Amino acid sequence: MELTPFHIAIPVRDIDESRDFYGAKMGLSEGRSSSDWIDFNMFGHQFVTHLNPAIGKQGKIAQITNPVDGHGVPIPHCGVVLPFDTWREFADRVSGFIEEFIIEPYIRFEGQAGEQGTMFFADPSGNALEFKGFRDIKKDLFAK
Repeated sequence: MELTPFHIAIPVRDIDESRDFYGAKMGLSEGRSSSDWIDFNMFGHQFVTHLNPAIGKQGKIAQITNPVDGHGVPIPHCGVVLPFDTWREFADRVSGFIEEFIIEPYIRFEGQAGEQGTMFFADPSGNALEFKGFRDIKKDLFAK
């Protein structure tokens, strides 16, 4: 089956703040937008931020965590699987502005089937994001 782009929409506390974070800092290009939402191109996928005034200007999305490999993985989270070199470049980019990673970039399952780079961080509204990098996505993404 041919892989097609996903569409995901998330709530944010401030549209201008999301434009700065996802556009200026993360480097995602902006598509259509209004005063209440913005479409971003997240590595070929449609990622949309929608204003949710109920969060409040200083508020954040509540998170729970699930223990995985000695880390507290935030639930829910979303992100993109990338080729390894792209993941490494992206990790370097976000390391320049993310003050506190939820899980810092590291290599998981090193030397094993499914080896991957992974990192978790949150946007200013508290939405958790994970980005993974594989050397061979087709072979390793679902490796056991």
